[in-house]
Amino acid sequence: MAEQGFQERTEKATGRRRKKARDEGKVVKSMELNAAAMLFAGFTTLLLAGPYVADQVMQLMSTSMANAPHIAISDPTYVTVFANSMQKYFLILGPILVAMTAVALGVNVAQVGFQFTSKALEPKLDKLNPVNGLKRLFSLKSLVQLVRDTLKLAIIGFVAYKALASEFDSFFLLPDMSVVQIAGTMGMLAVKMALKIGAVILVIAVLDYVYQKYEFEKSIRMSKQDIKDEYKDTEGSPQLKARARQMQREIARRRMMSGVPTADVVVTNPTHLAVALKYDTEEMGAPTVIAKGQRLMAQRIKEIAYEHNIPVIEDKPLARMLYKMCEIGQVIPSNLYRAVAELLAYVYKLKGKTLN
Repeated sequence: MAEQGFQERTEKATGRRRKKARDEGKVVKSMELNAAAMLFAGFTTLLLAGPYVADQVMQLMSTSMANAPHIAISDPTYVTVFANSMQKYFLILGPILVAMTAVALGVNVAQVGFQFTSKALEPKLDKLNPVNGLKRLFSLKSLVQLVRDTLKLAIIGFVAYKALASEFDSFFLLPDMSVVQIAGTMGMLAVKMALKIGAVILVIAVLDYVYQKYEFEKSIRMSKQDIKDEYKDTEGSPQLKARARQMQREIARRRMMSGVPTADVVVTNPTHLAVALKYDTEEMGAPTVIAKGQRLMAQRIKEIAYEHNIPVIEDKPLARMLYKMCEIGQVIPSNLYRAVAELLAYVYKLKGKTLN
C-alpha cells in the first residue's frame, strides 16, 4: 500500500481528470498573453486611429477654450461641461476601448473557452498558512518564475533602448518644429516604440503560454494506480463485474434448466455433451435446441431428463454437431434435419406419437 501511495505520476490525464480540473478552475491560461494582446491591440488601434483621435481632442479643447467665458457664466460649477466633455472623450476613444475589449475576450476564450466556475473563488484555509506561504516563496517554481521575469525585463529593456536609439536623429529636428509638430512627433515615436515592445511582449507571452501548458499537463498527470482507481469508480471493480457476469450466467443456466422438462429428447455424447431438443409442430418450423451443456452441466441435463421420463439417446456425431452449431433457443440447421427427424421418429415411436 505504501508503494501505491508514492507511485510516480507518469501517465497522461484521462478525460475525466481533465474535466474535474476544469470544473475546479484549473485550466491552461497565461495572464501575460492577455495583457500583451491588449497592449498590442491598443497601440495598433492608436497608430491607425491616432490622427483622428488627435484631431477630435484638439477640436474639443479649442471649443472649450473659446467658450470658456460663456461656460463660466452659464455653469459656474462646471458639472455639465465636465459631464459633456467626458462623454465626448469616451466617444473619441471608443474605437481603442472596443478593440482592446474584443481582443481581451477573444484571447481569453481562445485559451480556456467558455467556462464559469465558482470553485476557484472559494476560500482555502491552506493559503492562509504562513508555513505553506514560505514553502511557495522559496520553492523551485518561485525561483524559475523569478529568473523568467528578470530575463523578460532585460529583453524588454533592451528592445526599448534599441527602439529609442533608432529615433535619435529625429530629436535633433525638434527645435525647428512647432509645439503641435513636436507633440505629433513624440506621440508617433511613443506609439512606434510601444508597438515594438508590445510585439516582443507578445512573443514572450506565447512562450509563457507554452510553459503554462507544460506545467498544467504535468500537474494533472496520473499514476497507474490513479487510473485503476478511476476505472473502478466509472466502470466498477473487476471483481464486481466478474461477480455480476457469474450471476448472469447462473440466471441463464437456471432458465435453461427449467426448459429441459419440456424437451422431446436429449442427445448425448454420452458423458461429455448433452443437447435437449424440442419440436412443437404448431409453433416451431423446425426442432429447436432448448438446453445444452458439457461435463457437469451435461450430467445435470440428463438427470432432469431421467426425472421427467424424457428419452436420452446416445449419438456422438449428432450431439457434437448440435452442440457446436446451435445456440440455445436456435432451430437446428437444415443439414441436420434428416438426422434429427430420424431421431424424433424413433422417440415418437417409443412414446406412441406421430411425427407430422
